[in-house]
Amino acid sequence: MAGAGTLYTPEVLAAAMDLAGWPWDEGLPLVGEARSRSCGSTLAMGLALDGEGRIVRLGLRPHACAVGQAAARVFADAAAGHTHDSIAGARTALAAWLAGEGEMPDWPGLALLCPARAYPGRHGAILLAWDAALAAIDGTAKEG
Repeated sequence: MAGAGTLYTPEVLAAAMDLAGWPWDEGLPLVGEARSRSCGSTLAMGLALDGEGRIVRLGLRPHACAVGQAAARVFADAAAGHTHDSIAGARTALAAWLAGEGEMPDWPGLALLCPARAYPGRHGAILLAWDAALAAIDGTAKEG
């Protein structure tokens, strides 16, 4: 197994520190939370959708490892315009890719997370943002 230096690349650490663009906002109408059973990381996400169910605004409250925070940044960077179905499809494809059962999903920025693919204990943290978004839209909580 590769070392922690391989997992926590400078790019991953920089992305983890770059969530200020999506501050928590109590006024967002939809709120979802997700928790990784493997590492205990959590992420709360607030969303606002347009009339067609597309994300127009989001806020994040992460309590996650650097990998989970970097993945949340990847999600947030490209979330605008996505719907429940597109997020669910990306989440399914992402889980399959992490498990070595598929190609990298078509979500901008995911290449940043390639080093974490070799660390199954971090896969739950990587999925947090997609799970929290789906929980917000569905009105449910997810523990992955």
